[in-house]
Amino acid sequence: MATNTGPAANPQSADADLARLLTAPPPRRWGRLIAVGLVVAALGGGAAWYWANATAGSSAIGYATAAVTRGDLTVTVTATGTVQPTTRVEVSSELAGTLATVEVDFNQTIAIGQVLARLDTAKLAAQTANAEAQEASARARLVQAEATAAEVAETLTTQKELADKGLASRSNMISVEANAARARAAVDMARADLTLAEANLALARADMEKAVIRSPIDGIVLNRKAEAGQIVGPGLNDPVLFVLAEDLTRMELLANVDEADIGQVAVDQMAKFTVGAFDNRDFAATITQVRFASEVTDDVVTYKAVLSVENPDLRLRPGMTATATITVAEETGALLVPNAALRWAPPRSASGRGAAGLAGLILPSPSSRNPQQGVASGRSLWVLRAGQPVEVAVEIGATDGRNTVVTAEDLAEGDAVITDLIAQAN
Repeated sequence: MATNTGPAANPQSADADLARLLTAPPPRRWGRLIAVGLVVAALGGGAAWYWANATAGSSAIGYATAAVTRGDLTVTVTATGTVQPTTRVEVSSELAGTLATVEVDFNQTIAIGQVLARLDTAKLAAQTANAEAQEASARARLVQAEATAAEVAETLTTQKELADKGLASRSNMISVEANAARARAAVDMARADLTLAEANLALARADMEKAVIRSPIDGIVLNRKAEAGQIVGPGLNDPVLFVLAEDLTRMELLANVDEADIGQVAVDQMAKFTVGAFDNRDFAATITQVRFASEVTDDVVTYKAVLSVENPDLRLRPGMTATATITVAEETGALLVPNAALRWAPPRSASGRGAAGLAGLILPSPSSRNPQQGVASGRSLWVLRAGQPVEVAVEIGATDGRNTVVTAEDLAEGDAVITDLIAQAN
């Protein structure tokens, strides 16, 4: 019987040959022993081939570690936004008309009630004069009606006295009473006309007042769109004539916080920010409001945080783009571990089958040398002690993305926590 004894012999084929030899009728005693020897030699060659391929490039396993440290940790959230005045007012004209004068300019400091611009009042003056005349006429009609009513009242009194003496007829009495009623109604009508005339006069005078555009606040003129001779009115596309800021020494930063970070942001948290004009300087700020309303821009959801900013030197200007770093948590003297240590767990051996039959008794499965990465629980980490990984339960605290605060009874500063496996060549 021919037997292949090369290094690439198939262990399963050799196993089958051995089984046939053991079950076949023995031709001769020495022939059987020689055949068994050849089969054993074939298995030996197959084993050498198997291990040469299964262990090619294999290496010993070591551990990458990092020391547990004790120190301070600060957790921050980054947001972008714009610097704005605390109070910003846009001033328009309530009346349609033509600007006669513009009396303020850019950056001018203004006081409440100060004149910003004036409308041409020729038409308004005529309307006011007309209203005044109507009011005077209505007042005169009231006086006339009251005089008539007084006269008719005296006539009625005299007529009653005559009627009581039997000197006045019934028809005369009825006529005088009707005249008295008409006189009283005329007085009421005159009074109503006077009230209407007074209201019209008040409207005309109010329009005259509104023709003078005044500042509603103490502050500064940020923008001036008004020019003398310009036609203005509330129905125009851009009715704003002036933009005023109340106090530029106190500003606010309107920052857009990502929805993933908004849960960590709260009122009274401290922040610092930079602007492009002074990128080497940090400005301090404090969160005064976190708004519930969301804003969606290009499918990105953000929430507005309002930060109070002191600006005594007036370096910050309205509209500046700012990048803010908000401090959301601070830990002092805490145990710190790298985040990689919390993500690591010992590898698991992959399941697999080795060679079958007699070769399987001799050749172990190569899958036992192909481990799979374990899954960390997030509630423990592994410490290297006496060369072996030991699991330690921990309580997780704040994290800055690189290190995490942990609390554990069986963990101390300087302990070596495992962060990864290291392949060490034989």
